[in-house]
Amino acid sequence: MQRNVPPSATRAAAAVLMVAALGLASLANAQTPAAKPAQPLQQTLSQAAPPVDPTFSAYSLLQTCKQRNDNVAEAQCVGAIRGIIHGYQYGVLFLSQRAPLPANETQRVSLCLRDVPVSSIVDDFVADAAQVDDSLKHTPAEVAVLGSVHLHHACT
Repeated sequence: MQRNVPPSATRAAAAVLMVAALGLASLANAQTPAAKPAQPLQQTLSQAAPPVDPTFSAYSLLQTCKQRNDNVAEAQCVGAIRGIIHGYQYGVLFLSQRAPLPANETQRVSLCLRDVPVSSIVDDFVADAAQVDDSLKHTPAEVAVLGSVHLHHACT
């Protein structure tokens, strides 16, 4: 069975996911306190980007989102999901302004979330993730959340 997804759409979606992941990684890095003094600029430019936190998997986010009676866990869940969605939407906007996309491509990869409460997005994610086996432990949270949101709120 062949997919009917054009290669440009695959590249655009992959680039958007990378932009969203980098945005989240930079937000997470900005929230951690600096442990040592700033390094000279030449050393900083030659170093690789910091690794993404491996504990932020779809499984760990699911466990956090399931804790409905814990206000801290619920706030962490809502904040993570909102951050993922905002990062993705900014990535789509960035790409649409920087690269010529085929007609309707921006709409195809965009999310239609007007008047959608975050709580319903969380409920959708929890329900969708509950149907998946242990592979959630190896799936980045961004991928699982965006897959769930696209399933329920894609622009058509």
